[in-house]
Amino acid sequence: MYRPLFPPLLLCLCSWTLSAQLILRISELPATTPDPVTLYVAGSFNGWTPGNADYQMMQNADGKWELRLDLAADTYEYKITRGDWATVEGTAQGNNRPNRSVTYTGGEQVEAVAIAGWEDGGGGGAQLSTAAENVIVLDSAFYLPQLDRYRRIVMYLPPDYADDDRRYPVLYMHDGQNLFDEATSFSGEWRVDETLNALYAAGDPGVIVVGIDNGGAERINELTPYANARYGGGRGAEYVDFIVETLKPYVDTHFRTRDNAENTGIMGSSLGGLLSLYAAARHPDVFGRAGVFSPSLWYTGDIYDFVAEAGRRAPQRYFLLAGYKENSGSNNVTGDVLRMAQVLREAGFGTSELRTELHADGQHAEWYWAREFEDAYRWLFAEMPNRVARLQAEPLRLWPTLSRDTLNVDLPGTGPYRGWVYDQHGRTVRRVQLTDGRLLIGDLSPGVYWLRLRSGRKEWTGQFFRVE
Repeated sequence: MYRPLFPPLLLCLCSWTLSAQLILRISELPATTPDPVTLYVAGSFNGWTPGNADYQMMQNADGKWELRLDLAADTYEYKITRGDWATVEGTAQGNNRPNRSVTYTGGEQVEAVAIAGWEDGGGGGAQLSTAAENVIVLDSAFYLPQLDRYRRIVMYLPPDYADDDRRYPVLYMHDGQNLFDEATSFSGEWRVDETLNALYAAGDPGVIVVGIDNGGAERINELTPYANARYGGGRGAEYVDFIVETLKPYVDTHFRTRDNAENTGIMGSSLGGLLSLYAAARHPDVFGRAGVFSPSLWYTGDIYDFVAEAGRRAPQRYFLLAGYKENSGSNNVTGDVLRMAQVLREAGFGTSELRTELHADGQHAEWYWAREFEDAYRWLFAEMPNRVARLQAEPLRLWPTLSRDTLNVDLPGTGPYRGWVYDQHGRTVRRVQLTDGRLLIGDLSPGVYWLRLRSGRKEWTGQFFRVE
């Protein structure tokens, strides 16, 4: 999603008699467009608000829909909506399309806008979900008592969550609509589920991700810790209180989590990056990892003082990210990130706790954050060993080590025994109950495996090879 990174330039809808205007004019509408219809423009010049009446398009004398904007010469991005992000323009197939871009040079300039389709099919059918099967909706209306409103909470669970009894670290992320599903995203999804599932298949131990949907028109209020004199906001502290005091205790109670700060992260982009930085600095006892993507540090200078005064009160990791293509005019995003990195260094964070990544091609867009998510996740949670390495317990005697059909197990203690068989990537391939010291393995593919047994509070682990 292209979010309000740049401070929106002073904009007013002036008299239609003025000529020094950028005119956005619809040249083509798809046949699926409802009749009657109301069209709006959302863009970098109005905080990406999808249904703002001040940016409603009107029909001119020729019956063409248009909006006249009095703007300074600059490059702007925008999209056409029918009032909200569920009814934003898309491709002819109803898929997401990139933000439109226009370079306004001053004077009267007409930009023809041909709309190929709508993401909701014009009301005739929504786009198919791209979320993985292990993404669930925790609650479509989870109550936020600190803000007295409701919000959808969506979660990613590791592929082996239902087959194992392990506990997992948790990563809290903002703008949940954009994390897992193209159908709910604003401008493309982060592919968090696809990325984590691929890492899991390669041996990653897994993580639970809790996505909090943004509040649409309330997004600026909720994701800004301080008010901006021109653009308002400033309810970020209450939003963070919701995560810390309400959502996290609920998740820790109802799911198998590792609930300490070392195993809890927070991540977001744009205003979500700003809020993640603030939350980690404010609650180092809760968030030990922070992913700060393209943060809107321009919103208020108070954040620099807050981070400096908070200092380093506990071990934490901060991953800062920005792209040079996010810079525009007086808005130096990469410069802001470098300045914040220096503040964190002066606060006491060492090289193993702070990483700053700047990319020449990086833009303020979902595709960029999706591309960099894996690198950030792997670094933030780098101290987590893979699942095979975690299976540290008393040794378990198995024979023959090279087995074809039956594996003999020297059962210690008195049982009963619950067990799990893991493959070479640490994936759970079977759950077992052992009583007689014999395990049938003929249906396993050839390869190396580990058997973990548990009785009461004791555990044993042994390795074996399934051969042809």
